[in-house]
Amino acid sequence: MIRILVTGGTLDKEYNQLNGELVFTKTHLSDILVQAKCRAEVAIETVMLKDSLFMGDEDRALILSRVLAAPEDKVVVTHGTDTMPETARVIGAAATGRTVVLLGAMVPYSFVNSDALFNLGCAFTAVQLLPPGAYITMNGKVFAWDNVRKNRERGEFETLR
Repeated sequence: MIRILVTGGTLDKEYNQLNGELVFTKTHLSDILVQAKCRAEVAIETVMLKDSLFMGDEDRALILSRVLAAPEDKVVVTHGTDTMPETARVIGAAATGRTVVLLGAMVPYSFVNSDALFNLGCAFTAVQLLPPGAYITMNGKVFAWDNVRKNRERGEFETLR
């Protein structure tokens, strides 16, 4: 069984036709798993629906507490890309004994050409194959929690060294 912790981020945003903003109304994880024809056993837990730019230490502590409380040893965390490395560092430094993989999307699932399905598929593969630790998977790459950053100019993740 794989525990999915939903925390928000672009992956779950939708377009509000009234004001033109991207907003949260619900998580799309169940729809994504159906569309991807996922056959892995999962438990979905919505922790929050929050833009990662507005996450603080208390939010990261809550996410870590939900990782630690998970009965499963394989945990996937949906997260906004802007501060995903910060949350990965909190989880990785805690040495949870679990394999935890964070992922996000640059384009919301509800939009055409979203990278959400691909990134979630990569996270599912990674969480089943990697040893315990914290990781980020984006754009077909896997990064260790202590060796990753988001390159804002290029709009992708890369290693620090």
